[in-house]
Amino acid sequence: MKITVLGLGYVGLLTAVGLANSGYEIIGLDVDIRKIQMLQNENIYIYEPGLDEFVKENAKKGNLTFDTLENVSCIDSEIVFVAVGTPSQSNGSADLSQLNNALEYVVDRASNPLTIVVKSTVPPGTGKKIKEIYLEKASFSHSYVSNPEFLREGQALKDWFYPDRIVIGGDDREATTLISHLYKDINAPIVITDVTTAEMIKYASNAFLATKISFINEIANLCDLTGANIDGVVQGVSHDPRIGGSFLRAGIGYGGSCFPKDVRALDFISTINGHSFELLKAVINVNNRQRFIPIQILKREMGLLSGKKIAVLGLAFKPNTDDIREAPSIEIINLLIGEGASVKAYDPIVDGTEKNCYCQEAVFTKNIWEAIHEAHAIILTTEWDEFVNLDWFEVFKYTQSPHIIIDGRNVLQPRLIKEIGFKCFGIGRNTHRVFQLQA
Repeated sequence: MKITVLGLGYVGLLTAVGLANSGYEIIGLDVDIRKIQMLQNENIYIYEPGLDEFVKENAKKGNLTFDTLENVSCIDSEIVFVAVGTPSQSNGSADLSQLNNALEYVVDRASNPLTIVVKSTVPPGTGKKIKEIYLEKASFSHSYVSNPEFLREGQALKDWFYPDRIVIGGDDREATTLISHLYKDINAPIVITDVTTAEMIKYASNAFLATKISFINEIANLCDLTGANIDGVVQGVSHDPRIGGSFLRAGIGYGGSCFPKDVRALDFISTINGHSFELLKAVINVNNRQRFIPIQILKREMGLLSGKKIAVLGLAFKPNTDDIREAPSIEIINLLIGEGASVKAYDPIVDGTEKNCYCQEAVFTKNIWEAIHEAHAIILTTEWDEFVNLDWFEVFKYTQSPHIIIDGRNVLQPRLIKEIGFKCFGIGRNTHRVFQLQA
């Protein structure tokens, strides 16, 4: 079976690779000539463990090819997956311009009836509008299916092959059966529903997980004010099967390409439909506030930060990815620079100068030791194994008084770090922060 995947960003490339690995004949299309040239040379432009091997293997089998949009005048596949970006607009709504352009492209070039599958995250109700605007006036009778993705960056291949569930939304039973069959070699529950419900499932999932993160961060902030320890709290509550332990690690907040934009988009959808989603607004506010905590700790401990040397360890929003979109590290670096601090930053994968971190006055180093040299304080913003497993005795020798470490991800052993001589501050780890959190 021939399948076209339109849009080769993170989701699109994983979709193309996953389907090719199941034995389907996949052509991946993108407007970016540079991306296509890299893929044709078996080079990967995103960091995802194991992805490059799968691209090479399936390209060698002949299951996976790539081309630019302009080189394709006719789409003769049976199925087209659309996986273009839907970034946030300034008002929080999802920008659907790439999706609209992609659908126009598909409809104009279709040589036969297609099943169009949207992988992109789109607001509930989008599918209905798409069918009215593009499909009802098309030359062929195309089917429309919503098939949202639930891929975690850094674990995307595992999530593709061993998903918690597969959601398929459509009004055409033949089309939903066809798409279900694509996943016949994957052992997972398949949820078949209508298009709008499938779209809402994606937003509801991300919003709920973001809520868990902000909730535990609020508990952590209260722990610091009362003398409780968030690690013990999490251990205690996570044994309750109704709660579970996932997404209950306190820290400096969530980032990335999904949670921030999807939560804002759902808040916008609620507002535009006449509902004030107060819980979601609080989730957003709490997450934004967490990023101020390291700055507040430093100002409390050192006073004015002007001229102070601060090392930031980690740029990516989480380990095993090179994604810095909405990463807490970037905002923290800019806040430090705004306070007059001298900032050096290091990440094992992300080169800050290449990724355009919008931190023009920060220095991005090639290794940890350059970053921490003579630093007054270190802020750990991404829990890479390289940082967690550091020789902190050696690190102490490189830094200078007051030897502060802010563990923004609660992954270090505070007792050990303090015994070495550092002042160690976590999030909710009974560090007795008695200052007012900014709203």
